[in-house]
Amino acid sequence: MILTVTYNPAVDQTLHFDGELAPGTVSRAADARYDPGGKGINVSQYLDALNTETVATGLLGGFTGRFVADALARDGIEADFVDVEERTRLNTTALAADGEYKLNQDGPRVPASAVDDLLAILDEHDPERVHVAGSLPPGLGVDAIDAVATAGAWETSVDVYGDLLAAVDGEHELCTPNRSELGEATGRDVSTLDGCVTAAERLRDRGFERVLASLGAEGAFYSGPDGVLVADALDADVVDTVGAGDSLAAGYLAAIDAGESTESALRNGIAVASAVVERSGTSVPTFERVATRRKALELRRY
Repeated sequence: MILTVTYNPAVDQTLHFDGELAPGTVSRAADARYDPGGKGINVSQYLDALNTETVATGLLGGFTGRFVADALARDGIEADFVDVEERTRLNTTALAADGEYKLNQDGPRVPASAVDDLLAILDEHDPERVHVAGSLPPGLGVDAIDAVATAGAWETSVDVYGDLLAAVDGEHELCTPNRSELGEATGRDVSTLDGCVTAAERLRDRGFERVLASLGAEGAFYSGPDGVLVADALDADVVDTVGAGDSLAAGYLAAIDAGESTESALRNGIAVASAVVERSGTSVPTFERVATRRKALELRRY
């Protein structure tokens, strides 16, 4: 079972505008949707759709926190969150004729004791794998991430932003940065594939056994003790990139959890991500074409 930790969940609001957005004017959305959000929650949603056992946990509070909990329950996703006093954040993505705008809140201020409460939940569920993902709310530091890796016998994967990834200190089985996070976490030039692979090796030297890195439209690559694998992106009608990295991680983790090889897991991650970017927001698509997309993917040894 894979347990996901989202320290800073959100309600994801996605607004669609027919025209352009401009300051000083009232823009009315032609459509709006609301989804439970946060990188770990996204991963649990994708894992559930891939028929992989998962439990979502983290910190929730207020009416927005209740929305997230109710939405997960309605979708049949097992969840076990720590209650905090301040309300869960609201993140907005505005899709307009002139581009995509993201407006994110910092999140609630939470006490350090919330980490102890969360670790107790992990101990109770005793998963095989724990995936810690997303930002940290005010009041928590990077030690909240490292604490998860040392609290049990599970394998820990980490998907956090570059500044946090640079500060993570400890042994972790996997990290899943995108290209910019890879550069920020290591201080390396990642404008080329060679630079990206070198940056991944820096992360492995720091304690991450494996690195699964998204290169956006250029695909993804894996670096681990069994070598480096590179894959180009699949053709997809990209509507929205929200959730792309989370779905890559979910597809990879689902295959690893099922006992598949590294090569097969990388194929699965990219195939799942290619389906997700064809939908707006963090809504979960059907993954009926994943097997076909996997076969169309070519991998090469670096």
